[in-house]
Amino acid sequence: MFDSLKSIIGLGPSVDYQQLVKQGAIILDVRSKGEYQQGHIKGSLHIPVDQLTNNLTKLKSKDTPVITCCASGMRSGMAKKILQANGYKEVHNGGSWMSLQAKL
Repeated sequence: MFDSLKSIIGLGPSVDYQQLVKQGAIILDVRSKGEYQQGHIKGSLHIPVDQLTNNLTKLKSKDTPVITCCASGMRSGMAKKILQANGYKEVHNGGSWMSLQAKL
């Protein structure tokens, strides 16, 4: 159970987010429109988590790495599970967008 919780909120093995972005990873912000408009990572793709399933075509390829982010890491964890269930091969929960931005 603890491992599942760690996985959902992105506390797994260390990930080099800078390197992933250099290699073409998509940063997917899954917060609401209002939250996104108040601040976001430059160049990030915005699809609210509740609209993700219907907007998967906005993502390039299922082989392109995706880094999800939100306000705290919970919605980005949900988005990670949605993407994996739809065949996306490399998905990372980046947690909060501000924390992820500091790692880039």
